[in-house]
Amino acid sequence: MNQLRGVLLLHRRIQKLYDLHMDDIRKSFSLSRIEITIVSFLHNNPGLDTAGDIVEYRMLSKGNVSQSVEALIQKGYLERLPDSEDRRRIHLLLTDQAAEIVRQIDEVKAGFYRTLTEGLSPSEVAQYAALTEKITKNVLNGLESRCNLDEQQQK
Repeated sequence: MNQLRGVLLLHRRIQKLYDLHMDDIRKSFSLSRIEITIVSFLHNNPGLDTAGDIVEYRMLSKGNVSQSVEALIQKGYLERLPDSEDRRRIHLLLTDQAAEIVRQIDEVKAGFYRTLTEGLSPSEVAQYAALTEKITKNVLNGLESRCNLDEQQQK
């Protein structure tokens, strides 16, 4: 059980460090953490560009995403584009005004990654990546089976 506690604590600390790295950008552009997350997500995931995609992949609430998307549109960093085949589907596009935010996010993420991997050899970084991929699959499988179980129990 101590290993599990260590893993969970590590993940919380990594998230805290990441948030601290992003704080300067947040403050300089007057953005919330969710707004930074949305800008970063849209930049890093071409083709996943709807509010639903953000909710699903970032595991954020619909209400928070909707509110933050609206704020980003009001600030001029996002625009809506109806899908050409399904007008109900709305794509979110970063505007040119968001380019400096994206540049700074990329810069901070590179520094964050250097901090995480400091003192690790290239083979240790590769080993960590391989283990993370396996653990991610386990987590996704666990989430899927748990969600399926919850759906069955609700029926």
